[in-house]
Amino acid sequence: MLFITNRQTESDASSLPRNIKFLLNENCPTQEVFFCQRNEKDNYDEIGDQAFFESLRTSPYKQILLLIHGFHTSPENNVFQDVEIVQQYFDSIESNFVQVIPIVWPCNVEAGEIKEYWSDQMAADVSGFSFKRVLDKFYEWSSAGDKDYCYKFINVFAHSMGNRVLRETLQAWRKYSLPQGLPKIFRNIFLVAADLNNSTLEPKERGAIICDSARNVIVYHANDDLALRASKIINEKNMTATVRLGQSGARDINNIPSNVYQVDCDDFNREYDFPLGHTYFLYNDSNNKPNLIISGIYKILKSGRFSQDIMLRKSLMETL
Repeated sequence: MLFITNRQTESDASSLPRNIKFLLNENCPTQEVFFCQRNEKDNYDEIGDQAFFESLRTSPYKQILLLIHGFHTSPENNVFQDVEIVQQYFDSIESNFVQVIPIVWPCNVEAGEIKEYWSDQMAADVSGFSFKRVLDKFYEWSSAGDKDYCYKFINVFAHSMGNRVLRETLQAWRKYSLPQGLPKIFRNIFLVAADLNNSTLEPKERGAIICDSARNVIVYHANDDLALRASKIINEKNMTATVRLGQSGARDINNIPSNVYQVDCDDFNREYDFPLGHTYFLYNDSNNKPNLIISGIYKILKSGRFSQDIMLRKSLMETL
């Protein structure tokens, strides 16, 4: 599994490739980014950006899905296990179609819940400066115009606070690399249970930049997402937020760009994550069918378009 991280690491070697270890007690993002490969559990190599992009270029997979995880997650116990599940889901629908690449940012896994939340928010914001460099690399790769040119569609899947990482990365990218405006580098952006305020995609709001960078932006929300209800309460104590985007969807559907689509997941989110109803893109203990969210995302990736028919409640529930 390939992955990209700005977590602090240590290594005994000076040249690439080199085996690395995560410093899990450190949740301060580095300004560097590391292009890596997971060989097996707790065994990682930093391979460098050239080997990373060459591996992507020669991979049999037709599309790329960058997955940005949420807060309070560790690389091995959460992120990589979840990505393996998502990759298996996609492969079960169509082999060699989409390659899932995790973006691993530094969460705090030891502090108390509220303290940890604020600490991770800061880490998410600062990570934007690191991952801006990743977008520079992908943009260069996608416009190289030679044998190394990227012919694969690049997509993003952001979960929970990972949406904040995405927003701040795009903000830093525009400020420092493309002040004249962003290209639509992404085919699709999937905002799942987004821990952002529900007005963020509106014009002149900080998250409007997400809509500028993709052909399609799909928002998945569930009013009974208990994790986001708690997030709203935590943010209200500092008077910094409203209802979360991942709870209600956009505050005003008439005031967001036409390339933004919404999917109400209230009917099934707890089928996959009981009782929180927050990480609802993974499990369904009743059978081995692909997850509803992943099935819908596959259809969008396949066609390049959002169709409401894909996400109608009836068609969704029939596949449970």
